[in-house]
Amino acid sequence: MNDQDIENNLRTVQAAVVQAAKDAARDPEAVTLVAVSKTKPTETIHKALLAGHRSFGENRVQESLEKWPALKDAFPDTQLHLIGPLQTNKIKDVLGLFDVIQTVDRIKLATKLADAMAATGHRPDCFIQVNTGEEPQKAGVLPADADAFIRACVDDCALPVRGLMCIPPADEEPVLHFALLREIARRNGLSGLSMGMSDDFEAAIRFGATHVRVGSAIFGAR
Repeated sequence: MNDQDIENNLRTVQAAVVQAAKDAARDPEAVTLVAVSKTKPTETIHKALLAGHRSFGENRVQESLEKWPALKDAFPDTQLHLIGPLQTNKIKDVLGLFDVIQTVDRIKLATKLADAMAATGHRPDCFIQVNTGEEPQKAGVLPADADAFIRACVDDCALPVRGLMCIPPADEEPVLHFALLREIARRNGLSGLSMGMSDDFEAAIRFGATHVRVGSAIFGAR
């Protein structure tokens, strides 16, 4: 995909985000478009950076360590989101590179994150991943356990929890999951909602998404 294609795709998605926010009587500035660059080579990401975009999502730590240090040196105002599973042995690497961790989902991880943040002074914003579809193959805290886990992360671990994240089941109506995530966030006093991808980000914005994670609509199919 050439520079013009990526720039045009970005402009199209950005315009759709703005329109969806306006249709929902929301401020478009309250919605962050996270361009999902997982599996994409550095050259492709560079094109999006040159087009002016500064918020990106990656799901593999090792891949990110290979691609992003040089890119962030060149574009220091870039914000990098971890949107894939985080193993505890990768925490220090993540704290040194990522600005947002969207996949906090278990107490062992929360505790070790808290310890590493205290030791390094790096405190990236955290989102708690909720497995709204209760799918056994997916990461995320179950909805029934979410309130207690959020309290543990905030009160016991003192993590900088900004919101919640979900990945709805592919074969279910996503807005049901967006509504569930919104309600869990509401009753826990959290404003951040990371939900919605290429096929459903406009619906997610109607349900209050503050972050939408869009990959294929920008970079093409993986």
